[in-house]
Parts: sequence; C-alpha cells; structure tokens
Amino acid sequence: MEIREVCERIVVTEPLQSLEQIERSIIKSYRKEIWAKFIKAVKDYKLVEEGDKVAVGISGGKDSLLMAKLFQELHRHSIVKFDVVYLAMDPGFAPINLALLESNCKYLNIPLVIKKSNVFAVAGKIASDNPCYMCARMRRGFLYNAAQELGCNKLALGHHFDDVIETTMLNVLYGGQFKTMVPKITADNFEDIELIRPLFYIKEADILRFTKTNGIQSMNCGCTVVASKTSSKRREIKNLIADMRKIHPEVDQSIFKAAENVNLNAVLGYQYEDKKYDFNEIYEERNKEK
Repeated sequence: MEIREVCERIVVTEPLQSLEQIERSIIKSYRKEIWAKFIKAVKDYKLVEEGDKVAVGISGGKDSLLMAKLFQELHRHSIVKFDVVYLAMDPGFAPINLALLESNCKYLNIPLVIKKSNVFAVAGKIASDNPCYMCARMRRGFLYNAAQELGCNKLALGHHFDDVIETTMLNVLYGGQFKTMVPKITADNFEDIELIRPLFYIKEADILRFTKTNGIQSMNCGCTVVASKTSSKRREIKNLIADMRKIHPEVDQSIFKAAENVNLNAVLGYQYEDKKYDFNEIYEERNKEK
C-alpha cells in the first residue's frame, strides 16, 4: 500500500475570489454539497439550539475556515437565536503559518480570537516517539478551557464525513472495536461544554473544491513537530477507502450507515457507558424475554 506524507499539501492555483463571491458560492454553487448538508447535520443532531454560545474552533486549515463561513451564514439567517465566537489557538505555529491564519481570517471577515499556548513544544518533549495523540489531547483541552472562559457552552470542530468513516475503519482494523466519531459529545472534564461536529455530512472532496475554486490558500500543516515525517495509519485508511471506492462507489455511505444500523442481536459483545456486555450475557438476556 502506498504511504504518503502525513500532511498532504494542497496547492491552490485559482485566483482569490472576492469575499462577496466566496460567500455567495456557499449558498449557490455549493448549496447541495455543502450548505444543505451543514444545515441537515445541525437539524438532525440538534447541534445549535436557542440560547447557545458556540466557539467555532479555527485551526487555519480548509475545513475550519469553511466552517466559520457556514456559521456566519447560519447566524445571519437562522430563526434560532445563538451567539458565536471564532476561536483559534496558536500552539507554537511558525511565523509564516500564524501570518497566513491571520491574513485569511481578515480577508474572510472572520473576527478571530487567538489564544497562545506552547502545546507543540510540550507534546514534542513528553511524547517524542508519538507526539500526535498527546498534541491532539492537549489542544482539545486548551480549546475547551478557552471556550469556557469565553462563556461558551459548545465547541465546534471541523471534522467532516471522511474523518467519520476513516475513524470507523481505523477502530475496526487497528483498534479491534467498532467505534465511530459522533456528531456531538459532552466533554469529560468540562461538563458544561458539548463538542459538536457540524461538517459531519460534508465530504472532504467538496471542501477541497470549494477552497480551490475560490482561490483560498489555507494552512496545509501547522505542526512544527512531525511535519516532515511520513507514514500515517489514517493516510493508509484513506488510501484503502479510495481503492475500495473503485470497486464499490458507494462504500463511503456503507461505512457511515453501518454505524447507524448496529444490530445488537448479531454482535459478540458491546460496551455501554463503563459496562461491557459479552455474548453470553446478551444471549441469556434475550432468551429471558421470550
């Protein structure tokens, strides 16, 4: 299986469109692929409700920049009244990446709040062999804390449809468990904040098309710790799904639907909260009811 770089560079060659054209394209050119799917996820999973204050996490990448613009449209037109702030963390970006983040948000009219941290340096020291997992946890915790300080009850992250199905396959093939990425979850150590994923239905290919056709050069990889290293299990899974798609074009939807159609009558065990149930318990309980 081909192994590519962890951070696949996105090269944008189209000229940068005006802010008006970019905003119009969301609800016109990409209405079906992006705007409608964003609204569907918000409604299906009750991601934004009356009185919410949402911190939209901005990493500087293509996904979070699009999510910020989607929230601006929603905030302008929604009958549900909510507040929103656009929150970015500087975990130790190289100056060129920090400048790109700030200039993109200024051009896109995203009023950014930046909180500084030293996550990259700390993660690189305490988990030098595999800093990515530690870095992700630390960044998430930092964002939760910053969102809480800003009075928010929800933190929106830019995980998209492909992230969901890749996570599912990662857990099956490498983790030995059927576990997927969910559209919202209460933070373990921040009980007053929910993490929400409004791009849940939106495919990465459509985000890429939106970014490229509008000429937006987003941050490719801001990491200063492993930006030059290769090999990634997630990249392997992405390539595997791409290969499967050549044989079964709807394989993406099949993986996604599998998490909606779990049949507890045909599993060897499952976990709910902190309790695990094995096959014998499930079998005996089912036969008791007959």
